[in-house]
Amino acid sequence: MFEISFWILALIITFIWIGIRAAFAIKNHNIVWLHEVKLLTVYICIIVIVRIVYFPWHLEDGHIGTLVFDSQRILPFRLNLRPIVHLFDIYEGWQRNLFGNIAMFIPVGLAWPFCFKKLDNIGKVVLSGFCFSLLIELSQLLFYDRGTDIDDLITNTAGVLIGAIIYFGICKVKELTERHHR
Repeated sequence: MFEISFWILALIITFIWIGIRAAFAIKNHNIVWLHEVKLLTVYICIIVIVRIVYFPWHLEDGHIGTLVFDSQRILPFRLNLRPIVHLFDIYEGWQRNLFGNIAMFIPVGLAWPFCFKKLDNIGKVVLSGFCFSLLIELSQLLFYDRGTDIDDLITNTAGVLIGAIIYFGICKVKELTERHHR
């Protein structure tokens, strides 16, 4: 059995982030500080999603609980591959699950095209957000107290779509406003 706290995992993610950004700076022979500041929005999205997805929502003795890996308890996987079956089940906290999964990924749909030039249309943003969500859902298979659910993939991707629509809508309004003022 192996336990990790949120703060240790956040620290690991931070060191990986810094390493990746340093590698890009070395490869490109410079650092574009404005771009690095913009990329902090992506980093924040990752940290917040990790907190919400992998760690207990409720505090234990005033602290965030731990993420537990126990190879003896992984199987059978907690896996739902039947779409929409449980999406609207009425249980305690169903609204938080449904709307929380959507809301949690709206910032991804906003931040990623803001930071990555190649994500220049809604389809590319949604596909990248879908892949990110799929990675998260599949990684939860390793933790006996987490569940992998196709409905989460659907709602997370819907959140990315909403964020992307907002982002590209703002870009379009800005473009039209600039044209109008010329």
